[in-house]
Amino acid sequence: MRPRLVLTRVLSVACVSVALLGTAAAQEPGDPDEEGCKDLPILSRMPGCTITSCGTKEYDAAEVAVGALNDATAEHPMKSLEGQVETVTYICPEKLSLLQIGRNAETALKAAGYEVVFSGKSWHDTRIVTAQKDARWVQVKVEPWNEYTSYELTSVVVKGLAQEMEATADQMAAEIARTGHVAVHGITFDTGSANIKPASDKVLGEVASLLQKNPAWKMRLEGHTDDVGGKAANQKLSEQRAAAVVAWLASHGIAPDRLTSQGFGDGKPIADNKTEEGRAKNRRVELVKL
Repeated sequence: MRPRLVLTRVLSVACVSVALLGTAAAQEPGDPDEEGCKDLPILSRMPGCTITSCGTKEYDAAEVAVGALNDATAEHPMKSLEGQVETVTYICPEKLSLLQIGRNAETALKAAGYEVVFSGKSWHDTRIVTAQKDARWVQVKVEPWNEYTSYELTSVVVKGLAQEMEATADQMAAEIARTGHVAVHGITFDTGSANIKPASDKVLGEVASLLQKNPAWKMRLEGHTDDVGGKAANQKLSEQRAAAVVAWLASHGIAPDRLTSQGFGDGKPIADNKTEEGRAKNRRVELVKL
């Protein structure tokens, strides 16, 4: 049988304790699982344990412990993750010790090809195991509850956010009136190129509508990139992309003398370039009212 894993989303001990209080009071080991919940396919449950809660988010944030507890601060070094998050919480018979569950999780993770990033004690005898394999992070948090033992499993598949909401002309106008500029996401280009993808037409149409509704406004189109690649190449690419947006607008009825363009390369990030989500936010076009 293929080894399977154990995980958890690290929350404050106070929050976890409150959550477990409710579930432990309602269920005991051997009771039926919470309705609608099931084991994650990554890991089979420890014998005799009952699922008390579960959750799935298509896109959410989670933090995992990646280092030993700092005795002075009572905190672990943490890593913030974004992507698909799944959680399952179990309550187990008292005969299953915290160490037993933690060691089982660690062994299963290693056997399945995961790299164990951290395995050790937290405060109040809680044990944590965190591991990674490709884009998936898993963590097990095991702790006592009354005479029983509980553990929470979390799986995070790190991925970028699919942009599903688009700003309208009126929304962009309101932001410009408030701050003088607005970042426009959804204008996409071929990789390493200033060729605008056809999927950008809807967003660009809203920009054109914005300018048509406000004929006295003049705009500077600013291009920004992430930090992948050389700075000189990013600077040139940002200039070309800003100019391409100006050309698109001019070809769709906006007077060219109302528009200028400028590129800033990767020099003005608005998010962390260490994550795909952050890089996606940094690849943007901004409208600045002149």
